[in-house]
Amino acid sequence: MEIRIESLLEGARRAKGTVAIVDVFRAFTTAAVALARGADRIVMVAEIDEARRLRDEGVGEICVGEVNGIRPEGFDFGNSPHEMMQASLQGKVVIQSTRAGTTGVAAATGAEAVYAGSFVVAEATARAIRRDSPADVTIVAMGWNARVRTDEDELCALYLRNLMQGRQPDPEAIRKLVLASGEATKFGDPKQPHFHREDLEIAIDVNKYDFAIRVVKENGFLVARRQG
Repeated sequence: MEIRIESLLEGARRAKGTVAIVDVFRAFTTAAVALARGADRIVMVAEIDEARRLRDEGVGEICVGEVNGIRPEGFDFGNSPHEMMQASLQGKVVIQSTRAGTTGVAAATGAEAVYAGSFVVAEATARAIRRDSPADVTIVAMGWNARVRTDEDELCALYLRNLMQGRQPDPEAIRKLVLASGEATKFGDPKQPHFHREDLEIAIDVNKYDFAIRVVKENGFLVARRQG
């Protein structure tokens, strides 16, 4: 198994084989919480207008997402795992659109299989990929707005690679590195109330969930479900 680490939107476009798109703050932590709380599936789209249109057409009931970290007009929830913790999701279809994570999933057109990665599902994601024994794996750290590299996504990509190669890095050491990063400082900042302090704590709860998030194409949509 050859494992490559890429970054940002161009990395997603170059990705091949089995692909893990990583967005820790906050898209794929939010997605994991939604699925853990009983959402039936998540339809992932790149564009905000598309998400609203699909909800209007009855493809899903709840729009979740962000532009520059802020909940778009008409969306039900922001891109926040903390908000997902408060939401009634059992059996519902969530439509998610973010500037990094779901955009990366949509851009990974060369992938043979796609997973949505974050710290909370890291071990389960690595296990699911190892089980399939693919020849090629690409892990893509999406960063801020898919344009700027960020520590938490790069660290999660490295952590996933280590797990796939049979090593067990110390989760507490990873938590400390993420907490010391620049991106962590915006959570709990009163000037940016959309970045809930709780989002940070949820996102670095390493291996909280024992399922991977597999994304497959169904009826023309990119649909994410729990696997494992």
